[in-house]
Amino acid sequence: MQHKFRCFGSKDISFTSLLLELCPKVTNQTHLKAIHCAAIKSLSRPDTFLSNNLITLYSKFNRLSYARHTFDQIPHPNLFSWNNILSAYSKSGRLLEMRQLFDRMPIRDAISWNCVISGYANYGSREATVNVYKMMLRNDEGSESLSRITFSTLLILASRQSCIGLGRQVHGQILKFGFGGYVFVGSPLVDMYSKAGFIFDAKKVFEELPERNLVIYNTMISGFLRCGMIEDSKKLFGVMPERDSISWTAMVTGLTKNGLDKEALDVFREMQMEGLVVDQYTFGSALTACGGRRGVEQGMQIHAYVIRKDYMDNVFVGSALVDMYLKCGNIKSAETIFERMTCRNNISWTAMLVGYNHNGLSEEAVKIFCNMQRNGIESDDFTLGSVISSCANLASLEEGTQFHGQALVSGLRSFTTVSNALITLYGKCGSIKDSHQLFNEMHVKDEVSWTALVCGYAQFGKAVETISLFEEMLANGLKPDGVTFIGVLSACSRAGLVDKGYQYFDSMVNDHRIVPVPDHYTCMIDLLSRAGRLEETKDFINQMPARPDAIGWATLLSACRLHGNIEIGKWAADSLIELEPQNPASYVLLSSMYAAKEKWDDVAHLRRGMRNMGARKEPGFSWIKYKNKVHVFSADDCSHDYSDQIYAKLDKLYSEIINEGYVPDMNYVLHDVDEAQKIKMLNHHSEKLAIAFALIFVPESVPIRIVKNLRVCGDCHNATKLISKVTQREILVRDSVRYHLFKDGACSCGDFW
Repeated sequence: MQHKFRCFGSKDISFTSLLLELCPKVTNQTHLKAIHCAAIKSLSRPDTFLSNNLITLYSKFNRLSYARHTFDQIPHPNLFSWNNILSAYSKSGRLLEMRQLFDRMPIRDAISWNCVISGYANYGSREATVNVYKMMLRNDEGSESLSRITFSTLLILASRQSCIGLGRQVHGQILKFGFGGYVFVGSPLVDMYSKAGFIFDAKKVFEELPERNLVIYNTMISGFLRCGMIEDSKKLFGVMPERDSISWTAMVTGLTKNGLDKEALDVFREMQMEGLVVDQYTFGSALTACGGRRGVEQGMQIHAYVIRKDYMDNVFVGSALVDMYLKCGNIKSAETIFERMTCRNNISWTAMLVGYNHNGLSEEAVKIFCNMQRNGIESDDFTLGSVISSCANLASLEEGTQFHGQALVSGLRSFTTVSNALITLYGKCGSIKDSHQLFNEMHVKDEVSWTALVCGYAQFGKAVETISLFEEMLANGLKPDGVTFIGVLSACSRAGLVDKGYQYFDSMVNDHRIVPVPDHYTCMIDLLSRAGRLEETKDFINQMPARPDAIGWATLLSACRLHGNIEIGKWAADSLIELEPQNPASYVLLSSMYAAKEKWDDVAHLRRGMRNMGARKEPGFSWIKYKNKVHVFSADDCSHDYSDQIYAKLDKLYSEIINEGYVPDMNYVLHDVDEAQKIKMLNHHSEKLAIAFALIFVPESVPIRIVKNLRVCGDCHNATKLISKVTQREILVRDSVRYHLFKDGACSCGDFW
């Protein structure tokens, strides 16, 4: 470019014209500075028109200091010059300089006023935006400068900040100044009202417009779908004079968000048949629909279409593919796509994290979060909340508290998403006091916050507190959901409050219009059968709209074992075997009932049937985390490095608790062996080994936290109560059913679990 400058030595108009010709061709800052340098050297005084072009280019490259210097060198800047530098400050968020420059302007036009209003509005300064608008109305030149852009900007601000009051005031101003018939103003009005939930106001604005273009049709359709008015959106879509890709994408996205995944995919296919351009948003919504209905085959077809359209390098589409495969349970495909993504953002990493959680891979979720941080990706409230939920699923208090610290440092602790996850974490890890304290510290509590605490107390067996919280939730005008009622019903079950449980179940169905799911019915089966009302349980099951699932039958079978009712127990076992022939629960629970009655032939018969069906009993494991290492134990485990010390500690504990009145419960030995062998087998259960390890290594000031994959047996429960008494230690055991806090010879469950 520089050789062209040397060809012209004169400072005439032709040289200025040449520089102006070169301005549109500038692609980088070096070329821009070369033109500016040539102008300074060759022109006796700055040309205003050329300077305006240079200001525009410097603003484009975000070099505002050069733009301002160029402006300051213009002897007599015109209105375009003032607006040019004003626009640069407005777009870059330099609001103080913008306002100072605006106040110095000798004259202003519509562009000047709209630049300042847009600057404040785009950066969320609502009060300043409104003040400038009021100033505009008071000023003669300002009131004459009112335009569609002014009102559109104000409406977009009201919509972004969910300020319906401001939006309605602006609407009044629009009608007052005669802008009500402009589509350019009507579209943001419709959008503002629909986003605020005032869909009928939006519809009224739409219907009163004398002319409608494609944009406002698309806005109205999106509004209907946002407010769940599916039929209205379909009807309007059907009568549109023309449709573009945005129209079709709005339908696909809206139907997906309303849970109508099949219809969304039908619209997507129709869109393809019309030959319309499919963009990243259309692909994203269609893939979300596939994930919602676990339609992996349809998802794979769209995946192939994505490859054909060369969208695989698009981070938005790649993230949607990862999310779809994980929701469909195809973890390997999701991992492959994730690893091959050339660009990953917060959404990509979060999709993997949430997907791992969804598939029960909480450890992998924590690992992916740590990798995300190592890659310099900043987490938001949703990501941090998700990884805290993973720690809750793992009952990993140590890692969870580290993420709690991260939430405090990052400022994300104030987000409801993160606070709710922390309440759940501490509740699931048995620290219910910490959970309640976090709940009390929240400034804004939603339904999830209350449900998390209700379920935390319920799982801890604190029925009185659970019910009290639930009643307080209702008194505060919050609407419980199905999960809340699962917590309340399970609390009633564990406290033996049968009548109260019946009342809540009826209230859920009749007052709150919640359709019971299998988990609710299982809670009712548990409620009745635990209380020994087995015949009533049988009648309840026979009146259910559908037969119980495997968990429901296993719950009844477990209660039959507890109460020694072989007849109903066999009915439950046969039903469970019919439903899931390879589920070992039916064989194990029924055989334990036979063993308690010393019907060893029946036990042997069941075990043969179990082998023939290929059912395998899940082995019991207990584990404890100590010094960042997880120590896992199984019954009669001798593989640990400190096995000798552990078994020596167990023998000592055994002697001490016998002195406190411990008697081994032989009903929990399912083998026909002599009494000494039975005692040995009971004494070497996995949770007892884990407790012995903890008593050796965990400091006395720290509570002992054990996790078990199966339900704690009655003998271990009795033994652990006495161990807590003789050692004066708090022992928290989380089994597959609930939490047990053993302290001073008693358990928080009240011996009912």
